[in-house]
Amino acid sequence: MKTCHQFDAVRAEYEREIGFMLAHSKRHEGRPAAKSSAKQAASTKQRMARALSSHVGRCPECG
Repeated sequence: MKTCHQFDAVRAEYEREIGFMLAHSKRHEGRPAAKSSAKQAASTKQRMARALSSHVGRCPECG
């Protein structure tokens, strides 16, 4: 599937944010902050999927 620049930019931003959350979770393993970051990362993955799916549905270049 060919995607546009906007799709790639949105995906990269979400993946960067998820990476930060997972790294924080690993750094603070065993603490409540780690569990919170891991949950936020999972939630952000879902938001990314929704955002990219919505983008593909609207974008003539990606569709």
